[in-house]
Amino acid sequence: MEDSMNPALHPVASAPRSTDSSIGGLLLESGKITPESAERVLRMQKELGIRFGEAAQRLGLVTEQDIQQALARQFDYPYLQQGQGKYTELLVAAYQPFSAQVEALRAVRSQLMLRWFARERKSLVIAGVSSGDGASMFAANLAVVFSQLGERTLLVDANLRRPRQHQVFDLQGRQGLSDALAGRADQGVIEKIEPFMSLSVLGAGTLPPNPQELLSRPVFADLNRELEAQYDIVLYDGAAFGDGSDSMALAARIGGVLLVLHRHHTRIRDVNATVAMLRRNGTEVVGTIMVDFP
Repeated sequence: MEDSMNPALHPVASAPRSTDSSIGGLLLESGKITPESAERVLRMQKELGIRFGEAAQRLGLVTEQDIQQALARQFDYPYLQQGQGKYTELLVAAYQPFSAQVEALRAVRSQLMLRWFARERKSLVIAGVSSGDGASMFAANLAVVFSQLGERTLLVDANLRRPRQHQVFDLQGRQGLSDALAGRADQGVIEKIEPFMSLSVLGAGTLPPNPQELLSRPVFADLNRELEAQYDIVLYDGAAFGDGSDSMALAARIGGVLLVLHRHHTRIRDVNATVAMLRRNGTEVVGTIMVDFP
């Protein structure tokens, strides 16, 4: 599996469903039109025999983006408009769901469903070859598109050296994976990402002095089994392989890795060395992805 993507990942927000799921009802509920202007739209719709949304646009009451968001809610595919939410604009899967970048993300999702998750697998490690390869942002966006598919998705920040998901998703809790592995926290530290469909995130938690040892403990395997019982997809955002052996230990537990390479940054010889090392350890390299994310 190989793909390339430009930087621009964003978050998805799911507003409560209206009791009236028509385009007109959704536009009314969101405040895009008033009951008075809706009557004008209905008159034009009847006179010209066109759709409600088209009539509203012709009258200058709504934009194409307003219509797209209403359609997304009709089909249980909500997303955020620019300026909404509290997430980084690099979460393009939420803010730009119809962009070429997100189409590429969906293509990766489809390949993973066929090549990995269809084989009764539920967990996958996503990691860069070296620091700065953009693996964390890719993992965040991939988690969003899996949740958009309706899969109960959990993103675990297993980078216990340079965690990032607490910043990406504005996580409020201080405890996370490391605390759970050390017996200092339970699964209550998992945070539901309310604006997204079926998405939860487990932050890295307290930065430990022994990340590799924590990820190698039998308790990690026990925790993963519990998580797999509760979620359809569990994605682990691992530390770069060049930063140490943390992700090697993580990959050995999970069995499969999606490698993230950064255009004009990742060295081919480092990729080859990492792939060879993973295969020697019995870990399957499910695919490689080239990105431009920071």
